Amino acid sequence: MTASLFPAFLKLADRQVLVVGGGAIATGKIPGLLEAGAKVTVVAPNVNAQIREWVDAQRLRWFPKRFEAEDLDGKFLVVAATALPEVNAAVFQEADRRQILCNAVDDIEHCHFYYGAIVQRGDLQIAISTNGKSPALAQRLRKELEEQFGPEYEAWVEELGRERERVRDDAAGEAANKELHRLASDEEFQRFVSERLSKRKVANG
Repeated sequence: MTASLFPAFLKLADRQVLVVGGGAIATGKIPGLLEAGAKVTVVAPNVNAQIREWVDAQRLRWFPKRFEAEDLDGKFLVVAATALPEVNAAVFQEADRRQILCNAVDDIEHCHFYYGAIVQRGDLQIAISTNGKSPALAQRLRKELEEQFGPEYEAWVEELGRERERVRDDAAGEAANKELHRLASDEEFQRFVSERLSKRKVANG
């Protein structure tokens, strides 16, 4: 029986993350790491134009060479993103030996974690995983959830954050929890959307 995955959202701000590979596979994995504030190092003999652009903008570091075990020194997490399965497997094995979390892209046997299909609305994140069984299903569900949770959720979550601070200052215990649940209800969301729409109509004359 396959063990269940433990769902978690990692705080990668200022964490050292290694990406092995300099092509399209690596390029697809790097943006999320940068957005999370990770300190990204790329190891690859060559890199594509996009990665060079990030290097030039000093958003990450690049060492133009083949992977070596020492590249994992001080790293919190590693992504093996080359087009060579044997290289990805070697990266995973060394990371596993050092107890460093590793994802070998598109190789479920060499992963400590998977990239989920993500719906992002500001601070609202909805992650979907099929434990590597069907990425296609995860992508379909992501598209459905993107329609269900539209862009307006970004502003609403910001509003809920402000309201949470207010409620915690004014109340405590069960009363505070009850009020926070009321504020997060669908009725309050519909009111929020309606008020924003009315304000836009007034602003547009």
